[in-house]
Amino acid sequence: MTASFERRLPFGATLDQTRVSFRFWAPAHPEVRLEIRDRDPVKMARGADGWFSATVEAEAGARYRFHLPDGLTVPDPASRFQDGDIHGWSVLVDPKAYQWRTADWKGRPWHEAVVYELHAGCFGGFKGVMQALPLLAELGITAVELMPIADFPGARNWGYDGVLPYAPDAAYGTPDELKALIDRAHELGLMMLLDVVYNHFGPDGNYIGAYAPKAFRDDLETPWGGAIDFRLPEVRSFFAENALYWLMEYRFDGLRFDAVHAISEQDFIDDMAAQIRAAEEEGFQRHLILENEFNEQSHLAKDVDAQWNDDFHHVFHVALTSEKEGYYEDFADDLAGKLARALSEGFVYQGDPSPHQDGKPRGTPSAHLPPTAFVSFIQNHDQIGNRAFGDRLTTLAPPEGVEAATAALLLCPHIPMLFMGEEVASETPFLFFTDHNDELAQAVRDGRRKEFAKFAAFAGAEIPDPNDPATFDMSIPEPHPTRAEGRTALIRRLLAIRAAEIAPRIPGASSLGAEPVGPKAAIARWRMGDGAMLTLAVNLAEQPTPLADALAGPVLFETTPGAADAARAGELPGFTVVALMERAA
Repeated sequence: MTASFERRLPFGATLDQTRVSFRFWAPAHPEVRLEIRDRDPVKMARGADGWFSATVEAEAGARYRFHLPDGLTVPDPASRFQDGDIHGWSVLVDPKAYQWRTADWKGRPWHEAVVYELHAGCFGGFKGVMQALPLLAELGITAVELMPIADFPGARNWGYDGVLPYAPDAAYGTPDELKALIDRAHELGLMMLLDVVYNHFGPDGNYIGAYAPKAFRDDLETPWGGAIDFRLPEVRSFFAENALYWLMEYRFDGLRFDAVHAISEQDFIDDMAAQIRAAEEEGFQRHLILENEFNEQSHLAKDVDAQWNDDFHHVFHVALTSEKEGYYEDFADDLAGKLARALSEGFVYQGDPSPHQDGKPRGTPSAHLPPTAFVSFIQNHDQIGNRAFGDRLTTLAPPEGVEAATAALLLCPHIPMLFMGEEVASETPFLFFTDHNDELAQAVRDGRRKEFAKFAAFAGAEIPDPNDPATFDMSIPEPHPTRAEGRTALIRRLLAIRAAEIAPRIPGASSLGAEPVGPKAAIARWRMGDGAMLTLAVNLAEQPTPLADALAGPVLFETTPGAADAARAGELPGFTVVALMERAA
C-alpha cells in the first residue's frame, strides 16, 4: 500500500495541480507583490487584518518570494523548502509527490520508547541518518529524535537558530529525502521524533518583524530578543499548524517542544496539544514531549505525554564527577536523597528552594505521575554542548561509573534517552557550532567567551570558535578505540532486558518509593502494571556501601558477576547496579 499525505495550510502556498493559492500575513504594509522567478510580479489582494492573497498558474519547483513596498524581498514564512538558504527563494513543493511505502504505519506505544537523540548534520544529512537506522534498530533503539531541522543560516547549526519552521534545511536534504528517512524508519519499526522550536526565532533571517512586527511583544524580552506574542490568533495558528504539518505531512511519530518555559502564554501549549489530539488519524499513536526548565507538571495532566527530566541528569552527573558549579550547585548536598527522589518521583525539585537561584522555589509536585511522564538521560546535546569544550561524560567519569549510570538509566521505568555516540563510548566532544555571517559570528564568539569567563575552570582558556568549520568536524562522534565494542554489547544487553521484562509491564506501573543507602547510593522500587515488583539498587560511588536490609529476589541484571550475591550478603559494591524482578504470585 502506498499513499501521499498533505497538510493543507491556511497560509503559505497551496498547490492544486497547476494552480497555486498564496496567502501571506503582512499587517504592517498596504500592499505586497508576489514574485515568481522569471515572471512579472503580481499584486496581491489585501484582505481583512493584513492578509494578502493571490492565485496563479505555477508548477512544483517554481521559485517565489514576497516583495514589500520598501523594496525588501522576503521568503514565505511557511516555505516548505528554500533555494539559496534563508535569504533566498522559497520553492513550491508538491506534498503529494512522495508515495509512502508505510502508509499503514500507526506508530508504537509510548512505554516502548527508547529514544536516541542525534544531529542530522553529524550523520551527513537525512541519507546518512537513514544508513544508520538498521544498526540502531538492532541495538534496541525504538525512537530516533532529530535535533531541529528547520531552515537556519548557513550549513552548520545546532538548529535552534531556525527562522523558517516549515522548511527542512537544504544542508540535510530535500523534503522527499526527509520523508524517505521517516519511511525507512517505519519499515524497521522505529518511531521518528522531531525537536521543534516555538519559543524564539534565530537572529539572522527573521523577516517577520519587517512585515508583521506585532507578532513580537515590546513589553517582554527573552534571551533571544523580543518574545513571540502568543496572544495573537495568527501567531498561535502559525505554530499549531507547524506541529500538525510535521506530524501529518511528514508522518513524524512525535514532537519535542524546546524550552516551553520561555513561552509567556502557557495555555498555548495545552491548546496546541488538544488540536493535535483532535486531528490525529484513528489508531495513530503520536507523542508530545516538553522541555520545561521550571519542572512544571501541569501540562502532563492533559494531552502532553512526557517532559525532559534534567534533574535526573544532574544527579547522576554530580555523583560521577563531583562538579558543583552553576546549576550543579543544587545537587551537591544530600546527593543520595536526590538520587532516590529522581528515580522514584522524577523531578528532584518539586517546589524546593534552589541554592543556584538564590533560594527561590523551583518545580511542582511530580510523585503522582507515571514513570512514562519523564524522559531521562545521562547525556544530551545541551548537557554536553553547553560546556565550554563539549565534554562528554565519557571523558569526565570512570568508565565503570558511566556503565553503572547507563544501566540505571536503561532499566528504570522512565523513558530513557541516549545521545549519539553513547552506544560506542565516544569521547568526541559535541561543541556549539554555527555558520553565521562575519558580524554575527563575532558576536556569538564574544558571547560564548564571556559566558564561560565566570567559571574558574575556563579562566584564560581558548574557547572553540563556533563559526570555525573545524568545530563542527570535531563534533562528529567517533567510537572509542578500545571500549566501543564492550559499551555497545552492554547497551544491547540492557535494552534486550528492558524489551522483554520491563517495557511490557510499564503500563499501570507506579513508584513504591526509594531510599538512600550510601553517599551516592539508593534503592528504588516500582509496582509494575502486572503486579510484579522491580527493584533497582544503584551505587555510583567507587567504594562499596553496606545495606541495612539485604536484597532478595530473582536477578534481572548485575553490573559485574557477583554483585547480586554481594547485595544479598548486605553490601552493594562500587559502581554497581543490581536489578531484581519479583513476579506477582
